[in-house]
Amino acid sequence: MQYPSSWLQGASLGESIACELRLQIIKGTIKVGEVLSENRIAADFGTSRSPVREAMRVLASEGLIRLERMGAVVLGLSLKDVEELYDVRYLIESFVQQRVSVMKLGTLIPSLKMIIDKMELAARHKDVVDFSYLDLSFHESMVMEADHTRILHLWKSIRHIVMTVMLITTEEVFSKGEDKVQFVIDKHRLLVKGLESKDPKRIQEVVREYFSDSRTTLHHSFPSL
Repeated sequence: MQYPSSWLQGASLGESIACELRLQIIKGTIKVGEVLSENRIAADFGTSRSPVREAMRVLASEGLIRLERMGAVVLGLSLKDVEELYDVRYLIESFVQQRVSVMKLGTLIPSLKMIIDKMELAARHKDVVDFSYLDLSFHESMVMEADHTRILHLWKSIRHIVMTVMLITTEEVFSKGEDKVQFVIDKHRLLVKGLESKDPKRIQEVVREYFSDSRTTLHHSFPSL
């Protein structure tokens, strides 16, 4: 698996290198404890050391590596780390959906339904990359709609890791067959129905159930953690 080039439009070279290394680290292709050399990575990507340093700083800020004088030690993501990531997503989305439900929804509901329709199309074409990006867009649309600066800042701080984990878990979902993919799509439809109900209890129940199932997929996607 390589990081999708379509997701790198507008990214700097350093950001692009960070995205590819992030995927390899979370996927486990680059092992915990491995020492990353700036020179070797620069050679692998056919670039100078400057964008590699940029990438290293980003990955260090995310806790995936530890910078040292002779290179960078890979810390990776433990299962606890990934579960905590989902805890943060759950807290963000629980708040966001409750907040959005009492606002004028305007174009949000039609937009979410359109994204789900596109997910259906991506599923038919067995397009893991497009499906996972649409999945991210679905959730991000609600975060943006909430119009909450601090929540948005928190979301952006985990966004790149979330995207990478989504790509990996979506690959796992697709490997389980059409019924599993359809189940994931239907879960998104339930989230929309929860919003449409404007019932705080129902919204909370739907979000809780959504993330409960997501945790199960998470454990199947990262069996080695």
